[in-house]
Amino acid sequence: MSQTVYNEIGGQAAVEAVVDDFYDRVLSDDQLVHFFDDQDMAELRAHQVQFISAVAGGPVDYTGDDMREAHEHLDISESDFAAVAEHLEAALRANGVDDDNVEAILSEVAALKAPVLGQ
Repeated sequence: MSQTVYNEIGGQAAVEAVVDDFYDRVLSDDQLVHFFDDQDMAELRAHQVQFISAVAGGPVDYTGDDMREAHEHLDISESDFAAVAEHLEAALRANGVDDDNVEAILSEVAALKAPVLGQ
């Protein structure tokens, strides 16, 4: 994915807005909120900004934990992963990201499904 996706969606400010919206949605979802008990949300938000920036081709390298290691203790199900993806898609669209860029970002996220689910 080229850096143009990151630039087209509005760079760091846009990614930060999407991440804030995303976590507002996830933390309001009874199916998902328990995954974030006792989590440092400021740290998670910072990692998510870095992650979305990296998958959108921004000038950022993701330095967070390996996806499998970061999620292995959570016992995430297929429906949990799908719910998170739906919230991400909704946050992207609500923040003005166009269809092509939404699909490009979601396809990068979908590629991480197996490690996140521990498969």
